[in-house]
Amino acid sequence: MLSGALAVATAHNNVMTADRSPLSDGALVDSARQGDMRAFERLYRLHSARVMGVCLRMCRRRDVAEDCVQQTFVRAWRNLSAFEGRSAFGTWLHRIAVNEVLTYARNHGTRTEGDDSLDAADEGSQATPGEFDASEVMDVERALATLPEGARHVVVLQAVYGYSHEEVADMLGIAVGTCKAQLHRGRRLLRERMGLGDAPLAEVES
Repeated sequence: MLSGALAVATAHNNVMTADRSPLSDGALVDSARQGDMRAFERLYRLHSARVMGVCLRMCRRRDVAEDCVQQTFVRAWRNLSAFEGRSAFGTWLHRIAVNEVLTYARNHGTRTEGDDSLDAADEGSQATPGEFDASEVMDVERALATLPEGARHVVVLQAVYGYSHEEVADMLGIAVGTCKAQLHRGRRLLRERMGLGDAPLAEVES
């Protein structure tokens, strides 16, 4: 089932950030606001892999993704005072990262995808062997890479990273109805491209 396959990719993301510091993001942010660069470097180490995952899955170009990650943390450092803590710090970073990817596409007058392929392990080498089936992760990643840009963005943010329709719509600057339609389209195309047969959509939708 598609929901199970996407859950594998989601579990892969979670494994990569399972080793958290005893010091909370909030405490690190407070220290960073006071000019503690070491605290911000700790935040970077904790979150950069997932930010890279979002950018790379969205744009499919490693060079662009790396630039977007760099700009994400530059903007985060400059705008720490604007982080009010109403959402998780990681969510705030993802919003900045998504905006960086979309801004790059607008500024360059082109879509963000390229010919570079992404192995599932590229998102980080911190995963523990045996935590997930690598072949399943690869299947999901390759299928995601073939989706049209709009559908891929929604599937990545909603189905892989777990954001709500409202959050995804806000991040991408689209209507909630458009977000739902793109998710429906993306899941259908994933099901077809992963050879999951003609199972009713109700069985694969969350």
